[in-house]
Amino acid sequence: MTTADDHPSPPPFGRALCAMVTPFTEAGALDLDGAQRLADRLVSRGCDGLVLSGTTGESPTTTDAEKAALVTAVREAVGDRGSLVAGVGTADTRHTVELALAAEKAGADGLLVVAPYYSRPPQDALEAHFLEVADACGLPLALYDIPGRTGTRIEPDTLVRLAGHPRIVAVKDCSYDLLGTQKVLSRTGLAYYAGCDEQVLALYAIGAAGYVSTVANVVPDLFRAVLDAFDAGDTGRAALLQRRALPLIESMMAAGLPGTVTAKALLGALGLPAGPVRAPLRGADRETTDALLATYEELVAGAGQSQA
Repeated sequence: MTTADDHPSPPPFGRALCAMVTPFTEAGALDLDGAQRLADRLVSRGCDGLVLSGTTGESPTTTDAEKAALVTAVREAVGDRGSLVAGVGTADTRHTVELALAAEKAGADGLLVVAPYYSRPPQDALEAHFLEVADACGLPLALYDIPGRTGTRIEPDTLVRLAGHPRIVAVKDCSYDLLGTQKVLSRTGLAYYAGCDEQVLALYAIGAAGYVSTVANVVPDLFRAVLDAFDAGDTGRAALLQRRALPLIESMMAAGLPGTVTAKALLGALGLPAGPVRAPLRGADRETTDALLATYEELVAGAGQSQA
């Protein structure tokens, strides 16, 4: 039987994290009131923490000042009820350090640092980049391994070396490399968070700490139930719940549109704070939104949950 003892180390940011969208007004400005209301809903319905200004949070199109203001506002809304991890990764080490220091000042509990994109640095340069950020601030870092977007993999051996830094504590894993993930888990104390919703249970079963989910924007308690069932030893139910989520995962994350677009479309359809996306992204059309809503309603009805 699998028990919670199989995950003995307390996760640094909790188990159940949402990659929160960044709400905007219809005019395209940062909607801090909406962000506070959405954040409160997420932590009230099962999220241990929130990742702000990640990919789902449209970090490429928000300013440095907006990123800091978002952390400050969400901290005010959630207090100590949830951890806040601020996305600070850019393609520029200097700029990343500046964002890290600003996030620390604004009240973040940790930092999400993606591999520098487009320039595709070799592994020694990548390692130096992360170490410089970790040395510059006092917050714990989660490294974001998503080579499909950045063009650069954080290789397992690089992660093993980086784990020696006291402030490098976690990985958001979108590598789709189960073997590599297990190698790092077996050789380090890094807390792994599944960054791909379809892999939540698979990674948790081999020792991951939890997840960072985009789908959690609309169903914040969904994957938490998967982890709870697994920790209770009911692996069959955990698998059932993971499979039950598949239609919504597929429609939000694998149907040709970025998760930011689908999450905001569905949140808007549910009357929750979201607003438009910023260019170059474009919002979902009516047909797509209706299909997302139908899939969501089917999942909620099947799970016996009440609608938002």
